[in-house]
Amino acid sequence: MYTFLSLSFHLEKRKKNQLLQLLQVCASFVYIFIHLFLVLENLGQTIIPDLGSLESQHDFRTPEFEEFNGKSDSLFFNDGQRRIDFVLVYEDESRKETSKKGTNEKQRRKRQAYESNLICHGLQLEATRSVLDDKLVFVKVHAPWEVLCTYAEIMHIKLPLKPNDLKNRSSAFGTLNWFTKVLSVDESIIKPEQEFFTAPFEKNRMNDFYIVDRDAFFNPATRSRIVYFILSRVKYQLINNLSKFGINRLVNSGIYKAAFPLHDCKFRRQSEDPSCPNERYLLYREWAHPRSIYKKQPLDLIRKYYGEKIGIYFAWLGYYTQMLLLAAIVGVACFLYGYLNQDNCTWSKEVCHPDIGGKIIMCPQCDRLCPFWKLNITCESSKKLCIFDSFGTLVFAVFMGVWVTLFLEFWKRRQAELEYEWDTVELQQEEQARPEYEARCTHVVINEITQEEERIPFTAWGKCIRITLCASAVFFWILLIIASVIGIIVYRLSVFIVFSAKLPKNVNGTDPIQKYLTPQTATSITASIISFIIIMILNTIYEKVAIMITNFELPRTQTDYENSLTMKMFLFQFVNYYSSCFYIAFFKGKFVGYPGDPVYWLGKYRNEECDPGGCLLELTTQLTIIMGGKAIWNNIQEVLLPWIMNLIGRFHRVSGSEKITPRWEQDYHLQPMGKLGLFYEYLEMIIQFGFVTLFVASFPLAPLLALVNNILEIRVDAWKLTTQFRRLVPEKAQDIGAWQPIMQGIAILAVVTNAMIIAFTSDMIPRLVYYWSFSVPPYGDHTSYTMEGYINNTLSIFKVADFKNKSKGNPYSELGNHTTCRYRDFRYPPGHPQEYKHNIYYWHVIAAKLAFIIVMEHIIYSVKFFISYAIPDVSKRTKSKIQREKYLTQKLLHENHLKDMTKNMGVIAERMIEAVDNNLRPKLE
Repeated sequence: MYTFLSLSFHLEKRKKNQLLQLLQVCASFVYIFIHLFLVLENLGQTIIPDLGSLESQHDFRTPEFEEFNGKSDSLFFNDGQRRIDFVLVYEDESRKETSKKGTNEKQRRKRQAYESNLICHGLQLEATRSVLDDKLVFVKVHAPWEVLCTYAEIMHIKLPLKPNDLKNRSSAFGTLNWFTKVLSVDESIIKPEQEFFTAPFEKNRMNDFYIVDRDAFFNPATRSRIVYFILSRVKYQLINNLSKFGINRLVNSGIYKAAFPLHDCKFRRQSEDPSCPNERYLLYREWAHPRSIYKKQPLDLIRKYYGEKIGIYFAWLGYYTQMLLLAAIVGVACFLYGYLNQDNCTWSKEVCHPDIGGKIIMCPQCDRLCPFWKLNITCESSKKLCIFDSFGTLVFAVFMGVWVTLFLEFWKRRQAELEYEWDTVELQQEEQARPEYEARCTHVVINEITQEEERIPFTAWGKCIRITLCASAVFFWILLIIASVIGIIVYRLSVFIVFSAKLPKNVNGTDPIQKYLTPQTATSITASIISFIIIMILNTIYEKVAIMITNFELPRTQTDYENSLTMKMFLFQFVNYYSSCFYIAFFKGKFVGYPGDPVYWLGKYRNEECDPGGCLLELTTQLTIIMGGKAIWNNIQEVLLPWIMNLIGRFHRVSGSEKITPRWEQDYHLQPMGKLGLFYEYLEMIIQFGFVTLFVASFPLAPLLALVNNILEIRVDAWKLTTQFRRLVPEKAQDIGAWQPIMQGIAILAVVTNAMIIAFTSDMIPRLVYYWSFSVPPYGDHTSYTMEGYINNTLSIFKVADFKNKSKGNPYSELGNHTTCRYRDFRYPPGHPQEYKHNIYYWHVIAAKLAFIIVMEHIIYSVKFFISYAIPDVSKRTKSKIQREKYLTQKLLHENHLKDMTKNMGVIAERMIEAVDNNLRPKLE
């Protein structure tokens, strides 16, 4: 026994360190086990329990009723301590002027059950009657500290750990600091936000976070987002195991009239409350006011006040507008080049020359009722065409192919910076499932990764059926809009003949209406009106259908929902807005045959030909009208509609205007911004982006129009948000969503469309072929390369005697009798062995057009892919910040805890060893 004790005593000294290390390892496992237990406990908290159905609850917990204390700028409960995080508005059923008592009672009990469950979830409610209308009741919602901490952990909200210690790199353009200061917001007015390293919040590690003041740790936007998360998931009724829940459903059913967070003050003056940050006032003064139109946007304050989703939209719109400045400068330069050189346009001079164009008789453009016409009547349109159909257009089309790539690549870098600065780098992993998705999760499956049971809304077979039905519905509506476009084309072809027969054939110069109301004008105006009506009707219907389809599809997260809806809406709008431009650019006047054998639609309607100035000028006119008219209409609508609605509301409340109204009642009478409000802002800009890139070869001034529109658009949208609309619920957003791949697809398609516009819509390729091949021998008679004789060479000859019965009868030809006429095509003349067949010039032109398209596409695509490869999506500085934050997070949230736990366990181990020593030493002695 003594030998064993002696051996143990000697071995203990040598193994003391090993025992200490073993205990430290055990401590680490204990820490990991505790951490895993807490995580599982928190995961359990994400499922909000059902606190009773409508039928089972009898004793509801109701909010406290308080009178308005007369403080119009107050953002707190009457006690002045608890901040108002959300406001619910309903109409008191006992004071409604209606006979539906049963319905009112049901609504009242649903609302009481809902408010009772809110209180059970830890929210605090205070109710106040309206000052102006005693039927209205405002329920103010406050989230206490414990509730905020609990749901911040559930929602994985990133909060500050410590101030950012990375130094900002000095600007390379130091000499231009004076210029940037003029454009920037005054930092003495809007102070820059302090940058922090952040991490997902955890209650058990609260001491690691940068909590200086509990009241300021969660900013108002974060508080509202947490409260809205709770409001969207609390149940109010349970029928046949089917839960009804969420504030959105209650608002849609009329149980509540509105639900919104509060603005912090009036936009025209600062709050009387000294603790109010007056962020709305600052945004109006430095962002939405017209005098700030030249200044940069205060993006950090926008994000802080409205949330990342609104902030990323304005960041993208501002960056897009900045990039348009370069495109607009180049576009104006190309336009001026064409304008200054239009007098040197040889082929236009030939059209206008009385001995050339004045003696060329053109064939009728429709059957029986259309007259012969002289070529020189297209003189003015040919001069205008010289402005747009010039060498500068080709240069600008190539430039825009490179510009759009630069814009997309540099935006990715800017977006990556915002993702880091606004703590949305890992948003996809953090985003919670939509409450509508969670309510449908009834099928149990085994997760392939965790091998644990989880609930999903439908099986794989059911998902396939849903996707098939949704895709079929979208495809049907796209076919419907295509059918409407075809119907408009048939209408134009048929009604043109009717107007030609009904309208007076002899123009009276004293009647201005008769002078301008030609068959072509009447056809164009009526077709445009009908097309506009059809587009608006289909657009209104399809919007509702797209929402129904997306709801049926049941995406998991809000981001998935918005991306799915975006793709459906854009596919429809793409066909809706661009179909007429594609028709003019690539189909109109391309398949018309020749005068003796024209092509007919449905065997009845003669195919439409281009205007005398050519299809390129018509495409330019179409783009100008659509872009200019759409921009003017949208801006007027965005400004006038909410302003008039608020004006009408103030007019109805004029009797109580002398009363002091609280902040929540002032906000209630503002206009609500619908769920798709921001979606339509994106859609408007993406449609414009398509016009700027897809058809820019025909209209180099498109970037300039877009630039002017966007400068106004930013301030108009800012004015709407700060003055006319209720404050939106702040939402997280990592990027611009599905709009990014849509823009990339437009950029790829733009290369093809612009190459085809230059090749097939403009006359640039035929002119080049004539200049280099057909103006000199063996095909031409000139001794040197020239454009002289181009018009005569490109107009084919047709024998009037060869007209079919439909065409040769022309009762009101005012140009006399002619044996031949000319038409735009490359065909052999009558009497030739291959009369009216395409000549050698035609095949040279076709070969040149195809070669041009291939060469231009390959050059631009090569440059695009090189630029995409050369410019990284994330800058080196942003990568350093992300790596630094990950390192700091790991150090603070893991290593420090392990060290503390190891230190504590080490102390315990030393005490155990000391106890063993104390027990063994007496026995050994």
